[in-house]
Amino acid sequence: MSSLSNFVKRLRDIMRNDAGINGDAQRIEQIAWLLFLKVYDTKEEDWEFDDDDYKSIIPEECRWRNWAADDGKGRAVTGDDLLDFVNNKLFPTLKSIEVSNTTPVNKAIVKTTFEDTNNYMKDGVLLRQVVNVINELKLDDYQEAHAFGEIYESILRELQSAGSAGEFYTPRAVTDFMAQTINPKIGEKMADFACGTGGFIISWLKALESQKKTIEDREAFDTSVYGIEKKQFPYMLCVTNLLLHNIDTPRIYHDNSLLHDVLDYTEDDKFDVILMNPPYGGNEKNEVKNHFPADLASSETADLFMSVIMFRLKQNGRAAVILPDGFLFGTDNAKLAIKKKLLSEFNLHTVIRMPHSVFAPYTSITTNILFFDNTGSTKETWFYRLDMPEGYKNFSKTKPMKPEHFAPVTEWWNNRTEIQVDGFDKAKRYTAEELADRNYNIDLCGFPHEEEEILPPKELIQQYQEKRASLNADIDRILKQITDILDISDTEDLSSVIKYEQAETQLAKLNTDFPKALKKSILQEAIQGRLVPQNPDDEPASVLLERIKAEKQELIRQGVTLHSKYKILQTKYKK
Repeated sequence: MSSLSNFVKRLRDIMRNDAGINGDAQRIEQIAWLLFLKVYDTKEEDWEFDDDDYKSIIPEECRWRNWAADDGKGRAVTGDDLLDFVNNKLFPTLKSIEVSNTTPVNKAIVKTTFEDTNNYMKDGVLLRQVVNVINELKLDDYQEAHAFGEIYESILRELQSAGSAGEFYTPRAVTDFMAQTINPKIGEKMADFACGTGGFIISWLKALESQKKTIEDREAFDTSVYGIEKKQFPYMLCVTNLLLHNIDTPRIYHDNSLLHDVLDYTEDDKFDVILMNPPYGGNEKNEVKNHFPADLASSETADLFMSVIMFRLKQNGRAAVILPDGFLFGTDNAKLAIKKKLLSEFNLHTVIRMPHSVFAPYTSITTNILFFDNTGSTKETWFYRLDMPEGYKNFSKTKPMKPEHFAPVTEWWNNRTEIQVDGFDKAKRYTAEELADRNYNIDLCGFPHEEEEILPPKELIQQYQEKRASLNADIDRILKQITDILDISDTEDLSSVIKYEQAETQLAKLNTDFPKALKKSILQEAIQGRLVPQNPDDEPASVLLERIKAEKQELIRQGVTLHSKYKILQTKYKK
């Protein structure tokens, strides 16, 4: 088990020498498909032991045990022969496996896992070295398999710093909090319609684990989860994740949840619990809107997923969903219709405002957790602001959000009181009527902005576009109200005109402030060196400076002259 501690480092060190691996995202994807085959082969050993008639869907020569194993006697395929086998035999074979509606899930996942997967390595000798490191894993040993589950989690965490791949990973502290708070029960079915690497599913299973008492409980536990992921890479990671957690038939599907007509869902398509962090900030093709009623047909993915969730939540079902601030304050036509539906047909009982940078370094956009159930219309909604922990200015890769950071909201959850801090609402209850009177702008109990926050340019532009769209929608709505008043009454009514003036003033201020904010944002990116390609292995400047100071003191202690010391440090640290 000692080899597990530096498992990822060993693989990274080998892959750095391969010309085909370009960055963290490709390195993790390369590890992922190799790990899938290793994990799958281990599971097949169990299935063969339990069923004498078991037959693998993978042809014999392509099974991990028959090409990856190295007995150390020089007989293992390597070099150009290994590359030729992987590129021209293994991948074409796995991609072309025939499956049908009757193919068991635990077999069909092989084809879907490899549909869009790539082998990036170009050096067959280095590929053999990587295969050998992975083959050292003893996943049939319970303790080692459990320990490797933690190692796999660290691989998934690295996604947050691997460019756009970070969108597939929700910090485990967040998924655990949501799964525990939703209070799982044996026999319930849980779904995530954009499941990424399976974080919510694993947290659900973890929260449910202690309730397994009988064989029937175990069967209900194993079949309690359902996931859909449209992108190949996270789909593969998710399936492997579930196999590692002893879910033999992962009901995870490589599909796009937004390409199905929401009005066609039947009772059989609904779930007791839905836990999700829908993709946000992106736009789907226009044709996707055709799968939604006209009033709910937004161009924002998070909005569309909210509609899917509402159409697929069972009567008395429960949901916890992460959404960006734009959903709360947005009053464009689609967001307005979605929020009206949410409050009139579902019970939105709690909104947790999360601190910024929870998803750093992937994004700094502030997010929220909406808890609601399908028990009737909303009567009242509690808002709670979860402040940044003491001693933290930001979350980061080295200082991520931890489970204990949710302690304040967990303590408040079952003993709710309204709270004010320094004159700002931290926790407050609003009636459904009060939310409707605000035109469903539910941006409440937000964070006081005492100091200016400079967002990265892309996030700043996205926030600006959302606010501009929301204000334009407000202006159009108010003008219609004024027009209606003029059509039906001779009575002078200045309230709508005043609202119109306020909205136009807000829009003018937004448009005036945005260029200045964008300039500051780009300047900050330049100062921090983010406008050029980054080496993920470079240490932060603060760490480098501290190391230089320490070495400087050591040179002084050794009596090195000032001129010599300068030359030594200059030579060592010049680029």
